Amino acid sequence: MGMKPSSISSLIFLFMSFANFDSVLVEGSPISPALYVFGDSLFDSGNNNFLPTLARANFLPYGVNFAKGVTGRFTNGRTVADFIAEFLGLPYAPPYMSIHESTTLTGLNYASGSCGVLPETGSQLGKCLNLKEQVDLFEKTVKSDLSGLFKNPNDLADYLSKSIFLVSVGSNDFINNYLQPKFYDTSKRYLPPQFAQLLMNALSHQFERLYNLGARKIVMFEIGPLGCIPSIAKTHANSGNCVQETNQLASIFNDKLRATLANLTSTFRGSFFVLGRANGIGYDAIISPIKYGLKDGSNPCCTTWKNGTSACIPWLTPCFQPNSHFFWDGYHLTESANSVIATSCFDGTTICTPLNIKKLVEM
Repeated sequence: MGMKPSSISSLIFLFMSFANFDSVLVEGSPISPALYVFGDSLFDSGNNNFLPTLARANFLPYGVNFAKGVTGRFTNGRTVADFIAEFLGLPYAPPYMSIHESTTLTGLNYASGSCGVLPETGSQLGKCLNLKEQVDLFEKTVKSDLSGLFKNPNDLADYLSKSIFLVSVGSNDFINNYLQPKFYDTSKRYLPPQFAQLLMNALSHQFERLYNLGARKIVMFEIGPLGCIPSIAKTHANSGNCVQETNQLASIFNDKLRATLANLTSTFRGSFFVLGRANGIGYDAIISPIKYGLKDGSNPCCTTWKNGTSACIPWLTPCFQPNSHFFWDGYHLTESANSVIATSCFDGTTICTPLNIKKLVEM
C-alpha cells in the first residue's frame, strides 16, 4: 500500500480540486469508439434493477447528486466508469439488462452488484450476474448484435481492438463469500493465498475469453482496503480505522493480480492489461482524510441500517456535504472519491500502470 510522497501529494491536489466539482466533459468527438464495463456494484449502472435481488440501489438517497437521478448506481453520483466515459467523450455505458435490442456502438455495462468472480458469490442476496455470465452476455453482444452492424469481420475486430474495457471485480468474493462462513465454506477449504489463486485462475480464463472475442485494451482495478470499509471496520473491535487482517486478504489478491495481468499482456499478442492501483490511495484517504480535503474517511454519508455498516435506508436525507466523505454507504464510495481514482487513472502516473487510459487509447 506504500506510495511515493510525490505521488501522494499529486493525488491530494486532485482530490481537493475535484471534491466540489459539477462536471468534467471532453469536447469534440470521442477518442475511443466504445467503453465496455464489467464487475460489481462499484460499476453497476442499473443491471440489478432487473434482477430478483436484495442488492439494489434504485431508490433515494442513491443518485441524489446524479444528473439522471436514481438509476441503480450504488453511490450518490457518478461511478469511476462514468467519469472515464466522460473523459473518453462517450455516453455513459447503459446497463445491458435495460437494452432489449442492442444497437448501441458506444458500449454497454454488464456489472452487477453483489456478484464476483466465483459463480456462488453473493447468491445469498438473490440473483446477480457473475463475471462468467457477464462475459457470456458480451459474447452475445459481439456475435448476435455487433456483427450485424459492421460490413465485415475486420471492421468489427478493429472497433473492438480500439475500445476500452473496464473491470472491477473480486471484492465480493471476500465480502459475500470468503468472509461469510455461515453461508460459504471457502475459508475452511482454502488458505488466503490459495483462495486468491483460485480467483486468479477463474479471472484469467474470463480475460482470455474477452481477448478471443476481440478485447485488447483492458483495465482491471485492484480491490480496495476491505478491512477499512464501514461494513467490516465497524463490526470489529479494532484500535484503528481498519481491520488489518482483512486488508491483508486484499493485498494478497492484489499482489497476484499484478503478476497475472503482466503475464496476460506477455501471453496474448497485441493486448494491454492495465492494473488500476486504487488500493493505496483509498487506504491513505481513509486513514488521513484531512490530507485530501475530506472531513470523514470512515463513516458513511447516508444513514444506513446497523449503525453505518450496510446500505442506505430508503428516502432518508444523507449528510449535508456528501463529497466531504470518502464513503457513501457501508460499502461504496462517494462521487468525489470515484472522481479522483478515475481522473488519475485516465491521465495520471500513479494509479494505472504500466500506462494510463489516455496513453492506452493511443496505443
